[in-house]
Amino acid sequence: MPWVKIPPENHPKFQSALPEGERVQIVKMFGGVAAKVNGHVFAGLFGRSTMVLLDEADRQEALALDGASMFDPMGDGRRRSDKVMLPERVMDSPVELRGWIGKAFRAAARLPEKGAKAAVGRKPPPRSASPKKLSAEGKPRSKR
Repeated sequence: MPWVKIPPENHPKFQSALPEGERVQIVKMFGGVAAKVNGHVFAGLFGRSTMVLLDEADRQEALALDGASMFDPMGDGRRRSDKVMLPERVMDSPVELRGWIGKAFRAAARLPEKGAKAAVGRKPPPRSASPKKLSAEGKPRSKR
């Protein structure tokens, strides 16, 4: 699937469909915006539509909509999460969009809060007290 820029008119539609309150955090993602609660992304603009994180029953209901699919941001047929891409037509129905985003918010709000990510990988090498001086040939200099 070729990259599709998020239509600018979808930004205010998405923003107005979000639940109100301090628990909703807005972040930039995929060239658009996404919404988080408890550190979990529950909805976000992608392409010409919105992806939402839903519990199993709501996910099955959403996937039954004509044009809905599992979220596949790379377009290679492999889903990367349990999020659903809503049909594009939902963007033109404020009530329906608000309903799906509300379901996504409630599903993510039930999840345990995400903590800060731990550093991954190797420890940095220890710093030496003083750097070794090299001769012009790249060999350690002898002390005099």
